[in-house]
Amino acid sequence: MISVCLACYNGESYIKKQIDSILPQLNPTDELLISDDGSSDGTLEILKHYNDKRITIYHNRFKNHIKNFEFLLNKVEGDFIFLSDQDDIWVNNKVEIMLENLKNFDLVLSDCTLINGEDEVIVESLFGDKIPTAGFAKNFYKNIYTGCCMAFNKKIKNLSLPFPEKINSHDMWIGMVSELRGNVKVLDDKLILFRRHGKNFSASVSDDTFLSKKSPYSMLDILKHRIYMGSKLIKVLFKHD
Repeated sequence: MISVCLACYNGESYIKKQIDSILPQLNPTDELLISDDGSSDGTLEILKHYNDKRITIYHNRFKNHIKNFEFLLNKVEGDFIFLSDQDDIWVNNKVEIMLENLKNFDLVLSDCTLINGEDEVIVESLFGDKIPTAGFAKNFYKNIYTGCCMAFNKKIKNLSLPFPEKINSHDMWIGMVSELRGNVKVLDDKLILFRRHGKNFSASVSDDTFLSKKSPYSMLDILKHRIYMGSKLIKVLFKHD
C-alpha cells in the first residue's frame, strides 16, 4: 500500500495538475492524504470536486509546512510513503520506478526537472552533470534531500517521528535518519517537474544547503541548526524501529 502525503496552502493555481498526475499512478487500495493549512483561496473548492475514495482531506491551521507534513505522516497507513508539494507535476512512471527501488532500499531520492509557473523548463536537472551520492557526513554538511523527490518505507517514517521541534528542514531530517538507520538509493531519473514560482509553500531547494549562496539563513544559523539536528540524531541511533 502506498500513502502520498500532500501538504497544501493557497494552492489553487497548480494543485489540480499535481493531483491529476498522482491519482493515475495509485492503485485502488492506496491513499492520498491532503492536509490544507488554512487556505483562503479556492484550494478547498478544487479539492471538493474530487470524488475519489483514495483521497482524505484534513483541515489544519499550523501555518507551518513542517508541522503539516508531520501531521500527515502520523496519519498514513501505507507501507511506502511519498511526500508531495502542491505545485509540482509527477512524471507518469514516478511511482513505478520508486517502488522498484524501494524493494531493496529504505529511502529513494530521485532527480527532477525545474519548471516555472507556466510549465516552462528552467533547469533540466537539479543534480546537474554529477549525480550526488548518499553518505551521512557529506549530506550533513551539504544537504541533497528534497522531500518532493523522496519516497521511503514505514521503518523510516517511524524512526523520523516525531520531528524535533526546532528543525527547519523535515526533508533533511528524514534523509539523515535514513543515512543513520537505513540504506539510501539516489536515482538519476528525473521523476517530477519541480515548480519554482516565487510563492512556494515549502522552502526552496537551497534553504538549508550548507554554505549555499542562495540560503536565507546566515552561516551561524546553519551551524546552530546542524548542532541541534546532530543532538537529536544521536537519539535516533538508539530508537526502536
